[in-house]
Amino acid sequence: MNIKTSMPAAAPLQSITATTTYHRVQVNGVEIFYREAGSKDAPTIVLLHGFPSSSRGFDSLIPLLATHYHLIAPDFPGFGQSDAPSPSSYTYTFDHLAETIGNFLKQLEITNYTIFLHDYGAPVGFRIILAQPERVRALIVQNGNAYDAGLGVKWAKIAEYWADPKAHPEVVDAFLSFEATKQRHIAGTLHPERYNPDTWTDEYAHLSRSGQREIQTELLYDYRTNVASYSKWQAWLREHKPPALVVWGANDPSFIAAGAQAFRQDLPDAEIHLLDAGHFAMDEQTDEIARLILNFMAKLPA
Repeated sequence: MNIKTSMPAAAPLQSITATTTYHRVQVNGVEIFYREAGSKDAPTIVLLHGFPSSSRGFDSLIPLLATHYHLIAPDFPGFGQSDAPSPSSYTYTFDHLAETIGNFLKQLEITNYTIFLHDYGAPVGFRIILAQPERVRALIVQNGNAYDAGLGVKWAKIAEYWADPKAHPEVVDAFLSFEATKQRHIAGTLHPERYNPDTWTDEYAHLSRSGQREIQTELLYDYRTNVASYSKWQAWLREHKPPALVVWGANDPSFIAAGAQAFRQDLPDAEIHLLDAGHFAMDEQTDEIARLILNFMAKLPA
């Protein structure tokens, strides 16, 4: 005898392939690759990646947010699938990256958005914010530093390199090494099993491409301008007081937890969460970060 039972219909599942599309656009002669997801009628979140990652680093987060929001995640020039012109034809400074990505947003007519800043995404994003403050609805910061207090001990050695680059080639060697690429993900984490090793092997393969050492060396040297700009960014935060969510991997040895707490100095109403995670907190606290973002975004004024 066949017994038929009535089963409730399964809820639709969100996945990367169901929600994300992939695009390329020319911006001032440079092809910029970007991921897009969600309804274009929904509020937009612009996701800015870190080093040595790309918009691929948001693959797990995007489908969790695309149910309610429009997501745009570009690759910076020299990163991911975007063009990587030689330093002789493209000046690799954070000013120039911000100019290019700012023009990318203008070209896509993204005129009102919340901006997500991770690692290198912070200096790129803060420059965009200062250039186009009227377009920014709110900030989400994930281990994107803007305070001296957030600099871990490794930055003392990098500062020696900034002072005399020719005397410290070993700093660049270490910065671009396979071990450093791996440790950016798993250093400080209590859950290394949550990290896909393909992530750092793919990133290191990208860093090993012809021309990448020159590109990344120029950006590492220019990073000194970000530290010099902290006071300018802080002044903007104090003046404009945007709604802000700070979600921070508390075990990050590069940008330490004090960098998260420091936002309170200039944004007393900021929502700050220290997570049991490392620098790439999205890789091990994906669901929690998505939950915090969805709750934060839901509270923003229309």
